[in-house]
Amino acid sequence: MRKIGMGIMWRAWILLFAGVLCLCTGCSKSRMPEKKNSIRIGVSLYRGDDTFINNIRAELEKKAKEYEQESGIKVILDIQEAKGNQNTQNNQVERFISLGCDVLCINPVDRMAASAIIDKAMTAGIPVVFFNRQPVEEDMNRWDQLYYVGADAKESAVLQGSILVNLYRETPGALDFDGDGVVSYVLLEGETSHQDSLIRTEWSIQTLKDGGVPIEKIAGAIANWERSQASAIMEQWLDKYGDEMELVICNNDDMALGAIDALERVGGPKLNLVGIDATNPGLEAVQSGKMLGTVSSDKEKYAWAILQIAAAKARHQQINAEITLTDGKYYWCAQEIILKN
Repeated sequence: MRKIGMGIMWRAWILLFAGVLCLCTGCSKSRMPEKKNSIRIGVSLYRGDDTFINNIRAELEKKAKEYEQESGIKVILDIQEAKGNQNTQNNQVERFISLGCDVLCINPVDRMAASAIIDKAMTAGIPVVFFNRQPVEEDMNRWDQLYYVGADAKESAVLQGSILVNLYRETPGALDFDGDGVVSYVLLEGETSHQDSLIRTEWSIQTLKDGGVPIEKIAGAIANWERSQASAIMEQWLDKYGDEMELVICNNDDMALGAIDALERVGGPKLNLVGIDATNPGLEAVQSGKMLGTVSSDKEKYAWAILQIAAAKARHQQINAEITLTDGKYYWCAQEIILKN
């Protein structure tokens, strides 16, 4: 009887173990990650009223739809505007994480404060694609899931300067209106903390000097990329300097358009103006002859790169082979000079 009882007990244990094993196997199967049929991308813009950023936003939305059609994967873009407030942007990042976003695309308010965003993303294990406003190198090197998409600021400035160098070499009088051998200019700059503003200012002027254009600076001011600020500053300069000005160099198109607004308001003298970004209003100003020229980054390719990197990271796939990354994390968009047709 003892042997029979022991046999029954062992069979009972074996059946119990088998049942537990099957149950665990079933659980592990139910917890296996399902193939993703949608991705959620959290996008935070430093400001929604920046013309260039709005152009990128529109292109990004187009590229998301194209990606859906090509891949069959639904793309949920959650786009927020930080309105120039870094704390607001930090809160938006926290919200994106709480909503389970697969990847973050961030246009930083303050490039020097990107570490707080990186901290949150690293803790949550969510990759980040920064764009347009480049975090400092030390921050970008903190994690291998950080990327940046933008246009090389030095290249932008050199191309802008080349517009003026080429014109001067062909027809000096087209820049030096009064024929005194000096081209007198004023300079409208973007934010003091923005790397593009600093580099565009330095290299546009250096390109003029290297190209043999005799220049003299009359005045310069920070207009923070804004059309309205540039317009107010330009109106003051017109009142103060009048016909002394021959050239207006602007770090972006919106500030060039602001200067044009002031000229039209007060009926100012004819001036040469150059911008950067080739926004839609900027392109119109070039074709109408109000602006001498601008520099265009390929905004379609710009948005395409952001979306492709973000989608690949969200789906744990390799980044599109067509995207060439410098140092494994930087994508630089091609640029070209735009003049009147």
